[in-house]
Amino acid sequence: MIADIELTLVSIIQGVALTVLIETSREAIATFDWMMWPYVLSGLIIILVFWSRVVLHILTLIRWPLEFGHNFLYIGCALVEAFSFAQLGNPGRWFAFISAFLAVGWLLFAYDMRLIRTRVHDRTGEASSRLYALVTRDQNLNLAFLLPAFFLVNVACAVAIHLRPEFFIGRNGHVWLIAVQLIAFAGYLSYVLRFYARLAPLIAQARAEWRTNTDANENSA
Repeated sequence: MIADIELTLVSIIQGVALTVLIETSREAIATFDWMMWPYVLSGLIIILVFWSRVVLHILTLIRWPLEFGHNFLYIGCALVEAFSFAQLGNPGRWFAFISAFLAVGWLLFAYDMRLIRTRVHDRTGEASSRLYALVTRDQNLNLAFLLPAFFLVNVACAVAIHLRPEFFIGRNGHVWLIAVQLIAFAGYLSYVLRFYARLAPLIAQARAEWRTNTDANENSA
């Protein structure tokens, strides 16, 4: 039930973000404004990254009771994400809002460390121990390196546009910045997909351990 609630929530809020992206990008797509297309593609990849990370979270961490805190942070992330997509056509604001989105995501990763520690404490066998070792390593990598790097790069892009508008706006130098962002987010999506491929067998085994442990507890009761 809890997994269904979270999956429904993330699907709805990412559907809203996709709607904003469609509304702000349709003119650029229709008029073949090719300099805006990398922004559209970057926005789409951001949606895919957000959705896939939350699905991984649901598959590995979510059990009863419902955690309101990180669900509220999901909604906060989606709000800033939608504001970011509304800045399509304004490169300086785009990078500034994407930085804010990454900052909220960074906070979400930090908040969820508590959930991971709880699951590590509750592990029921070898498979779940291996699963949470991988999940903990990934969470620490994101907190200590990946998210700070993404955040700082986007802040640097926003500052560069603010300081040198004659180049980045007047001479379309922002195209190089969005190319860097697009490659970075595409690389991160590839990392998430590879990470899921490593987790998938362990998720099935760990869930079998959870069911066995639950059945044993019910029988003993």
